[in-house]
Order: sequence, then C-alpha cells, then structure tokens
Amino acid sequence: MKFVSNAGTDRVLDLVRPWLKADNGLDMVSPTLSLFAFAEVLGDAAKLANARVVLPAGQAEDNDELGLLGSAKDRAARNKLQGPWLARRLAAWLEQKGNVRQATGGIPQGTLVLRDINGTAQQAVLGSFSFSTEGLGLTPGNPLSLIQASETPAEAQMLSRWFDAQWASLKEQPEAKALLVERIKALAAHRDPVSVYALMLHHLFSAVGDGMDEDRIVKSATGIRNTVVWKKLYKFQRDGVVGALDKLDTTWW
Repeated sequence: MKFVSNAGTDRVLDLVRPWLKADNGLDMVSPTLSLFAFAEVLGDAAKLANARVVLPAGQAEDNDELGLLGSAKDRAARNKLQGPWLARRLAAWLEQKGNVRQATGGIPQGTLVLRDINGTAQQAVLGSFSFSTEGLGLTPGNPLSLIQASETPAEAQMLSRWFDAQWASLKEQPEAKALLVERIKALAAHRDPVSVYALMLHHLFSAVGDGMDEDRIVKSATGIRNTVVWKKLYKFQRDGVVGALDKLDTTWW
C-alpha cells in the first residue's frame, strides 16, 4: 500500500481514471455523492458495466447531507449553471449502471475498488475522502486526510473482499436507488421564475428575523421620515426601502 497526497499528479482521480474502461466495474463506499465530482468522470463512467454504491443511512433522502451540490469550494463549478444538466446525467447513469445500498449508519471513510472486465479488482483506494471534488483531488482538501492506495492486484483484491463482505451484509434495497434517483432528478426539474425569485428572497431575508427594524435601520438624522416621498409610501413600500437600506448597510461588495 502507498500513501496518496491527493494533490498535483498524485490524486485519487489519477488512480481511478485509468480503470474507468469499457465493461469494467466500480465499487464505492462514500459519505457524499457530488455532481461536480461526477462531472469529472462523466465520459469514462458511462463506459462501465456496473457500479455498486454504498451511502450512509438516510442520506439518499437529504440533498444537503449527501453533498450533491458540493461545498463552498465548488462555487466556480456551480456558477457554470450546469447543475440541472449534470443531475440528469447522474440520474440516468445510476438508473442504467448503479446498484445502491444504504449503510446501517454513518460512513467514516471512503473506499473505491476498480475491477476489470472479469470482475477482478485491479485498483483500490481507501481513507479520508469521499466522492467529491475535494475527495478526488480536484479542489484543495484537508492536509491531514490519510488516503492509501493499493500497489498490486493482490492488495486491491484484499480490499475488494472487504467490500464484498460489507455489500453482502446489507440487504437488497431497490427503494434506496429509486429514492436517490428521484432526489437527483428533482435538482434538474424546471423552476418557474416566480418560484426562483421567492426562493432568493427567502434566503436573503430568512436569517434577518427581528433584525428588520425600521427604527434601527432608518436613521432619524437623515431626515428621511420627514420627506414628502416617505409620507406618501404605503407600508409595504416602506418595508421594501427598509430592506434595501439594511442590505446596503450589511453587504460587503
């Protein structure tokens, strides 16, 4: 076994990609499942014959916990606005190639096993990583993460036997795959403009709570309350002005 720095040319991705070939297989245990990690292997993953995926208990039901939209480090990827398209591709791939089971609890570390056309393990990786851009080494990760990789087929096959034992201990769960695919497809669903606007307002102002206080935000020294314009505004219009002033006062540009 060897240590993987997960940076430069010594990344989990660099170990995995050569084995993403036609009719090969992939086994994965991961705390998360990121659209943007999948984007990096999209073309090659389509060639695989099958994939067995183990996710934490209950996380197929929660997009945030599953990390489908990545982390703060994936802001640039999200800004490409390819999320819905990637969600459709990942859902289709899971439907065609994937078999999904949920662990009985959390997953403390990630594991990847790559098998050849005969089902024999040829490469395995395990350690403090997940199926995310950070876990594949695409974005900077925690330097204290300990990741190891097999150096021989014998080592890969030893880890594959561990995976087989874990997989066998989990019952068939067709509902887990169906629910996961449904959640991913929901990210690709069309949203009408009004719903998008309402969601933006919710995220902008939901954290304000009681902080939207006119006496606090509209400074009396400015004289704004004494103007003819202010006195002609309806209550909801004044609320809009108060909100705008608050955002201008608290937002860093």
